[in-house]
Amino acid sequence: MEPAIERRPRWTFLTSHARVLLAISRDPGVRLRDVAVSCGLTERTVQAIVADLEQDGYLRRDRAADGRRNRYAIVPGGRFRHPAEAGHEIVGLLELLAAGPLPGAGAARAPDGLPEPHGIRGAAGR
Repeated sequence: MEPAIERRPRWTFLTSHARVLLAISRDPGVRLRDVAVSCGLTERTVQAIVADLEQDGYLRRDRAADGRRNRYAIVPGGRFRHPAEAGHEIVGLLELLAAGPLPGAGAARAPDGLPEPHGIRGAAGR
């Protein structure tokens, strides 16, 4: 009997953008190097994804109070881009995959120095 060969799936249900956003939602002060490792991506790819998410209004970035690291905030009200899911906010998926409400979901987390955004509505608040 041959040993089982671990195979990487040819496709997954979540995109790399969703995985990166989920990792950041779990830890707003996470280093992109750590996001890359947890998502199985290169650091350069994660940087490009974060730039996409910022440019399209899903994510905000600012320097932490110590001035050495970035802090991120999920922008409330962000909706799925595909027309089939366009009426749904992404926070519902993030909360589902984070196994519960995101930290600070009642008062969305903002990076140090940024004004607090309006509260994120969870899956039950739609």
